[in-house]
Amino acid sequence: MQKWALVSVFEKTGIVPFCQSLQSLGFGILSTGNTAKHLAEHGLDVTTVESYTGFEEILNGRVKTLHPHIHGGLLARRDNAEHLAQIEKFGIELIDLVVVNLYPFEKTIARPDVTEALAIEMIDIGGPSMLRSAAKNHEFCLPVVDPADYPRIISAYESGGPDLALRRELALKVFQTTARYDALIADYLARSASTTANEPGDTVAERKWPSTFQVEGISKQALRYGENPHQAAHFYIEPNASMATIAQANQLQGKELSYNNIQDADAALTILRGFDDFQMPTVVAVKHMNPCGIGMGATIDEAYTRAHEADPVSIFGGIVALNCPVDAQLGERLSKLFLEIIIAPDFSADARAVLQKKKNLRLLTVDMKQPLWAPGATTWKRVSGGFLVQEVDRATQPASWNVVTKRQPTGAEDAALRFAWRAVQYVKSNAIVLTNEVQTLGIGAGQMNRVGAAKIAIEQARSKAKGSVMGSDAFFPMRDTVEVAAAAGVTAIVQPGGSLRDEESIQAADEFGIAMVFTGARHFLH
Repeated sequence: MQKWALVSVFEKTGIVPFCQSLQSLGFGILSTGNTAKHLAEHGLDVTTVESYTGFEEILNGRVKTLHPHIHGGLLARRDNAEHLAQIEKFGIELIDLVVVNLYPFEKTIARPDVTEALAIEMIDIGGPSMLRSAAKNHEFCLPVVDPADYPRIISAYESGGPDLALRRELALKVFQTTARYDALIADYLARSASTTANEPGDTVAERKWPSTFQVEGISKQALRYGENPHQAAHFYIEPNASMATIAQANQLQGKELSYNNIQDADAALTILRGFDDFQMPTVVAVKHMNPCGIGMGATIDEAYTRAHEADPVSIFGGIVALNCPVDAQLGERLSKLFLEIIIAPDFSADARAVLQKKKNLRLLTVDMKQPLWAPGATTWKRVSGGFLVQEVDRATQPASWNVVTKRQPTGAEDAALRFAWRAVQYVKSNAIVLTNEVQTLGIGAGQMNRVGAAKIAIEQARSKAKGSVMGSDAFFPMRDTVEVAAAAGVTAIVQPGGSLRDEESIQAADEFGIAMVFTGARHFLH
C-alpha cells in the first residue's frame, strides 16, 4: 500500500530535502498550490490535492483541503474495521504523515502598515484543520508543524518508524501551536473591537474591555527557583516582545538570571525609561524593585556619581541601569562595587575587559531606542481566583502645576519638583521622595502611613534634606507630613491633592513658607 505524506507549508525552509528523504523512504507526496509548485520545481514527483480530490481550489485558495478525501485519510483509524470499510467504499487514500505550517498571522499583525483586511486574510483555516485531524489520530497519522523536527522524523522512519512517544510529543506540539494561533487571533480581534469601541474622549470609567482576556507566554528558560528556594519558577516571554524589554535583553556575561533578578532588572529598566523625556544621561540603581538612587548629569559618568551618592549603602548588591553606553572609565568605577546586574545599551570592549573579571556579574544590553511599551499596553496581577488588568501607568508630566500656596516655586524648585514627581511614580506606595533637580536624596517606600515614609526619606537624606523638594505619590490625609518636611528644611512639595483635608496641608505649607503644587493625578504602586 502506498504511504502518503500531505505537505502544505507557508514557510518552505528545509521542505525540499525533507520531502526528498520522504520519497526515498517510499512516501508519495500529496501537496497544495504553491507548495506543490515549489516541490515540483526542485524535481520532486508531486500529486496535487486538486487532482486527488477531483475538486479544484476555489475562493482564491481559501478552500482546497477541506474535503472528505483529505480528512477521511487523516482521521481513519487503521484498527477500526468500519473506518477502513468506509475508506475503501469512497476510494479514500490513508494519509500517514501531515506536514503543515501556518499562515504568518503573528508576523502580519506586527507590521506597522497592517490593515484589518490583511490580518483577517492571514487567518489560516485549512492548515489548523489538517493538523488537528492528524494530531487527534496521531497513533496512525504523524502530525508535523515545526520544521526543526524534520531531521529527527526522517531518522525515526529510517529506524523503523516513529514510536508512540514521538507521536504524542508532536501531537501535543500541534495543539499548543494551534491554541496559540487561535489566541493571537482572538486577542487581535478583541483589541480591534476595543479600539473601535473606545473613543479618544472616553473617560477611564467608559473604557470598554473584552469579555475574555488572554495572557500568552512563550517559554524562555527554567529558573533555579522562584522568590524563595522552595518555589519552582519559569520565565515566559510575550510574543513579539520588544527588543527594549528585559525579556529580550542580551546577556553578555555572568550567572543565569534568577526570578528576583528578572523582577529587579525589569523595575530598573522601567524606571530608567520613565526619564526618557528628560533627555539627559540617566542612571538608576534599584534594590528589591524600588529605586535607591536616581541621578542625571551632563555625562553618564556624572549621572552615575549622583545615583551612587544618593544611597551608597543600598546600592550594594543592587542593579544599575544606564541609558548611555558604558566606557572603560565608568566600567572601572562600576567594577569596584558589588552589583548583581548592570543594564546599558552597550559596553565598550575596554569596559567588557574590566567587568569580565567579575565572573558572577551579569551584563545586559537592551535597545534603548525602541519604546518600552506598545500602544494600549496593559499590565496584570494574579489574585486568588483571577487576575487584575490595567493600562500601563505611563510616565507623564503635567503641562503646568496647580500652585495652591501663597508662595510660587522658584525656577530651580520647579525643575526639582518635576524630577521628584517622576521619581516617586516608581516607588512602592506609600511613597515619599526628596530630590534636587538631578538627584534623589532620600526615598521612603512602602510604608503603612505617609508621614512614616517621609521620615524615612528625610533620615536617608540627612543634611541634604535642607533645601530639597518633596514628592508624594498620593495626597496628604493630614498636615503632619508638611510639618515633618518643614522641620527638615524642605522648601517645596508636589502631591496629587484631593484629600478632604487638603486645606489643612495648604495652611501648614503657608505657615512654613513652603511652595506646594497639586498635580490632580496620583501614582500608587503596590
